[in-house]
Amino acid sequence: MITKISAIIIKIVIKVNKKIKEYIEKQGITRYELSKRTGIKYQIIVNYYKNKVTRYDKEILDKICIALSCDISDIISFKK
Repeated sequence: MITKISAIIIKIVIKVNKKIKEYIEKQGITRYELSKRTGIKYQIIVNYYKNKVTRYDKEILDKICIALSCDISDIISFKK
């Protein structure tokens, strides 16, 4: 049974995944290039990109935002 909080978290996860993918494509870079720009291991970038992250790390999101020239609010949105 999915609780209300779980449902909200699922929506957030899906939204982050789509937004990161959109920004990567908009910038015309690869996941590998994003990994190089951020200093984040490629597999971690892939996990965010493919929605395999169970706990979002603020530091990683900050590095991704700096590399993509966006605000954290551009890639994360909370919907109820």
